[in-house]
Amino acid sequence: MARYLVRSLESGDHSFSLMNGWCLNMALVHTSPPYVCARSLARSSFLRFRLHLFESTSSQTPLFSFCIALLSAVTLRFCLLLFPAISNEGSFRVFVHSASLCSQSHCEHGGRCTQSWSSFHCDCSDTGYKGATCHSSVYEASCEAYKHRGNTSGLYHIDVDGSGPVKPQLVYCNMSDKAWTVIQHNNTELTKLRASSGSARHLASFNYSADAEQLAAVITRAERCEQELSYHCKKSRLLNTPDGTPFTWWVGRSGDAHTYWAGALPGTQQCACGVQGDCVDPEHFCNCDRDLDDWLNDSGVLSHKEHLPLRLLAVGDVSRPGSEAAYRVGPLQCYGDNDFWNAAHFEKETSYLHFPTFHGELSADISFFFKTSSSGGVFLENLGIKDFIRIELSLPNEVVFSFDVGNGPFEVLVKTPVPLNDERWHQVVAERNIKEASLSVDRYPGSVRKAPTEGHIHLQLNSQLFVGGTASRQKGFLGCIRSLKLNGKTLNLEERAKITPGVRPGCLGHCSSYGHLCQNQGWCLDKHNGFTCDCGASSYSGTFCHKEVSAFFRPGTSVMYTFKEPYELNRNGSAMSSSIYSDLTLKGENVSLSFRTGQAPALLLYASSYYKEFLTISLSRNGQVEVQYKLQNNRDADVFRSSIKNLANGQLHRVAIRRVLERVSVQIDQNMREEFNLSSDVEFNAMKAIIIGTVLGGDELDTETSRLASQGFTGCLSVVQFNSVSPLKAALLYSHNSPVTVTGTLTESNCGSSSSSSPYAAETTHSLSDHISTVGEPIVNARGGDSALIGGVIAVVIFVILACLAVMARLFYRRKETFQAQGSKGEKSEEGPETAFPTEPNARRIIDESQREYFI
Repeated sequence: MARYLVRSLESGDHSFSLMNGWCLNMALVHTSPPYVCARSLARSSFLRFRLHLFESTSSQTPLFSFCIALLSAVTLRFCLLLFPAISNEGSFRVFVHSASLCSQSHCEHGGRCTQSWSSFHCDCSDTGYKGATCHSSVYEASCEAYKHRGNTSGLYHIDVDGSGPVKPQLVYCNMSDKAWTVIQHNNTELTKLRASSGSARHLASFNYSADAEQLAAVITRAERCEQELSYHCKKSRLLNTPDGTPFTWWVGRSGDAHTYWAGALPGTQQCACGVQGDCVDPEHFCNCDRDLDDWLNDSGVLSHKEHLPLRLLAVGDVSRPGSEAAYRVGPLQCYGDNDFWNAAHFEKETSYLHFPTFHGELSADISFFFKTSSSGGVFLENLGIKDFIRIELSLPNEVVFSFDVGNGPFEVLVKTPVPLNDERWHQVVAERNIKEASLSVDRYPGSVRKAPTEGHIHLQLNSQLFVGGTASRQKGFLGCIRSLKLNGKTLNLEERAKITPGVRPGCLGHCSSYGHLCQNQGWCLDKHNGFTCDCGASSYSGTFCHKEVSAFFRPGTSVMYTFKEPYELNRNGSAMSSSIYSDLTLKGENVSLSFRTGQAPALLLYASSYYKEFLTISLSRNGQVEVQYKLQNNRDADVFRSSIKNLANGQLHRVAIRRVLERVSVQIDQNMREEFNLSSDVEFNAMKAIIIGTVLGGDELDTETSRLASQGFTGCLSVVQFNSVSPLKAALLYSHNSPVTVTGTLTESNCGSSSSSSPYAAETTHSLSDHISTVGEPIVNARGGDSALIGGVIAVVIFVILACLAVMARLFYRRKETFQAQGSKGEKSEEGPETAFPTEPNARRIIDESQREYFI
């Protein structure tokens, strides 16, 4: 055992002087080679570091180097790495090379830390975060952000504050014209109450799928939030208006009780009908306060964000004889993202916005969108005495993230294959922590650089944060910056831009970046906060014109889209046509549709003209697509048959037909186009109608085609389009204002979708008021207060169960006797191949009786 006197202890940037010395008893164990010690200690969970012993304070070469595992506060165990000859006593200096890294909690958001001899690793699996220290969220911040990545309705995780403390949450994103965030609670069904002799008040609490912190973050970030609330009443007063004490009230997020109802303003003690002035009794501000012995309701939407969501509902007037009530509280629904579209437009290179100092000492993440036509400029900069952090567009296709924490400038850059100054939105994400720095631009490959293993690690800034410009007089930024987030917090660029010369709040022109999300001939329309897809010229619907419009046809179902009669044909009539359509005479068509059927032959589409010209698309007996054009009265129709057979196989197939003058091309699914030539005229004159399904009339058709037309079509038709006309879409979605006539049963279906459908059938958000009238008893699963009724129901159920058990016992007893009788007869017969199939009449009768008894 050797005894040494330690006069000083050094660890990293810190030095500790031991005035009176520190006597250590050390067990010196020689190991060879040195890495054996490091490897064995790496498996230990104790505090580990490397120890160097020097002969004097001026000595630069250590006499000893040790691996140390701290077992307790006073005991040290050493593994000797180098063991030269030395006296047993002396004065030494101790240098701690590497202390326990995992004990410093560098892994964020629940990341699991493991370490080697000189470094540590964070396991971020199942945390919802990523990066070397589990700092950045893997999820988008809102449904709005998911929508602008092209995502459709469905369940998504959102992380409202990114790298902040609020945990990710699972929500339903309803992508309609707006991106709705839907958060469910434990009771969204209509709940019915009856008069009870028990408590005079019914209390209902609502537990949401998100905690209070998550709810507050979603509501604060949203442009608008709302929650449907309805009350159905029969001799059950609601707010006891105009001057009485409310019988019913509700509690919101802050814990305060509210006595206004959905559709009214806070503090008014009114319902929606009181605000609109259409209550059943003008002397009351709620329909239910009329106290009629008939079903009424007060329904509407709560939309005051500070009071949402509804946490508790107290219903009071349900204890009188004959009183009945029902309530429904819908899920919390929010749309819009104030942070995602928060933007500023920098009009001069010398203009900038300034904000308080950015604090990202050990971890910093910065993300934003930009668009510009300039070749370069500084996006943001923050300075310290020596330290700094900066992100800039250095070249049209190069973004640089640079900083200094006291070890000298450190740069990470990303070069893109295309210029970024194209007036389209581009996203930049930069992160810096004690292990590495990373930078990514859009979805191009990012860049990562490891941080130095020694030196300073704290980023110390003290000046204001400059956005769009610099304090170091470098070239400022020209263009738009939006959704600028630092460590999960969004800076309000628009608010500062309103009071800053050379900077305008907001930024238009989103279709240049997001227009490609509008599919199937959808047209992108710019909005102040985002864009929308106009699907008017498309046979598809949905947020991005991506949803197939499909219907199931039965025999007798017919959809007819009618064109106005040309002026030349009705000029002698009593009424003149309001307009003459110039496109009624066609020199070409683009026709497409999808179908799924087992019927062959079958007519898929028929287009007629006022001059008895026509186009038909049908399936022949062997399942081939057959196209007929008759564009000249004195000539027979041109008939073209595709070479693809057996299409009436119940699978989804798509047909695309294109004609330009005499050239006709037909494409089935992904097969090669087939080309044909017309032998008659090339003009389709005076379009009359487009018909899918059963054709009523069609005198110009030949006998076989006329027979098919009268039989109709059985199966699925989807995304039917004839040039700019979508007859099936008009019939299903716009029948009230389209020149379309539907005969028979037409059922909207997802039969035209090649992928599985969403569990949520509709993409739009419907208001409760669309489905509930002012009067009428609600149809619900009643929750009664009558215990006698409940007891009676339970008694009946028990009686039925006992009766069923008795019948089953008798049944099995008789069945057992039957099989015993059958078994005794089988023992008397000789075994052989025929014994499995009894031929005697008695045996056949026994089996038949047994089967009849078994299925009773």
